[in-house]
Amino acid sequence: EPGSFHRPVHQVIFAALLELQKNGKDIDEIIIAEYLQSTDQLEEIGGLPALYQLTSRIETTAHAAYWMQIVREKHVMRILIRTATSVIDRAYSSPPDMDAFLGEVEQEILNVNQDQTNQGVRPIKESMDKAMQLVGRLISKEATEGVATGFLDLDKYTHGLQPSEMIVLAARPSMGKTSLAMNIAEEVIFSAAKEGGGQGVLVFSLEMGATQLATRLLCGRARVDMQALRNGFASKTEQGKLAKTAKELVDAPLWIDDSAAMGIHEMRAKARRRHSKNPLKLVVIDYLQLIMGSDPRTPREQQIAEISRGTKSMAKELDVPVLVLSQLNRDSEKEKRDPRLSDLRESGSIEQDADVVLLLGRKRDEAFGAEQNAAATNDLIVPIKLILAKNRNGPTGALDLNFHKQYTRFESAKKTFAN
Repeated sequence: EPGSFHRPVHQVIFAALLELQKNGKDIDEIIIAEYLQSTDQLEEIGGLPALYQLTSRIETTAHAAYWMQIVREKHVMRILIRTATSVIDRAYSSPPDMDAFLGEVEQEILNVNQDQTNQGVRPIKESMDKAMQLVGRLISKEATEGVATGFLDLDKYTHGLQPSEMIVLAARPSMGKTSLAMNIAEEVIFSAAKEGGGQGVLVFSLEMGATQLATRLLCGRARVDMQALRNGFASKTEQGKLAKTAKELVDAPLWIDDSAAMGIHEMRAKARRRHSKNPLKLVVIDYLQLIMGSDPRTPREQQIAEISRGTKSMAKELDVPVLVLSQLNRDSEKEKRDPRLSDLRESGSIEQDADVVLLLGRKRDEAFGAEQNAAATNDLIVPIKLILAKNRNGPTGALDLNFHKQYTRFESAKKTFAN
């Protein structure tokens, strides 16, 4: 690009070359001179002698690729120098929020490394080409558009979890938010393994420890009663299933960060580093209200709004879906009704920033028949309603799930869980 050149004169000449190329014209010294003359830039670059001097120095284009690499490297070094100088100046000014400052610095350095300084603005042609490819896949029904959750009914509504989208899964405490999120994570990592893509899942667990989460995932996939296991009971068959599942999971592309008291800037930095080393297909955050705000002096509602915006920015920056768990207030329980968007706790900004909002609620007796009533009375199976309360790019609706308490595992009431 023109800015890759150090001398302003060379920037002007290269910009003119790009413009002529875009218009499909052949280029030589005379044509470029005429173009620069028409734009009143010929004298600015030193006139015809300057152009002839440039072309007379090039006897062959055999080394063009090597020369372009030199220009690119020198350009990156100049950006790095400017970035480092800016960081030093800001460091001396004692930034008030260290986590935010470190996150900004890391992003700036990453931009230099990945040559992303001017990739924010794209012509519509790029997006339209991708859109038409997507339309073709949807028409031919080749595959789910986004990241499949394993719940076929849900994927019909959302076409999978979409890259760059923030998906909120909200419920009252002990409704199974973490279990459902880990069921989806499990589906993603094993689907990626089958496809051979090597993409994985990063889980930020601010509520549960990594060992607890791993144990839950192990027992759920092996379908072993975790409560019985806690009491020291496991048959030989179950022990074999646990060993087999552990072997499957030990090399799975799943990373768990159970650091306490994390802020959104630190979280974004960690996700950025992991994504640069191992491409991610999904990020899970459990849960939003436990993320620390950058300034504890501000009202909590403002902190949650900042965290929500940061979560959405993370999804766009990494171009992966971010599934963030959230708490609901008590209104739905007090009023004995299904949860709704307005029940999202502490801030309406979560509702605004989210692309998809999923709400977990208990099914009511009058809503299901005798067979499901029997299931409801069974301590091991709990009928749950999953409400798709917001879907920015599709319809809303609800679907029925069964929560198997002994496995801490959700399945579709229609047995459409893909495993």
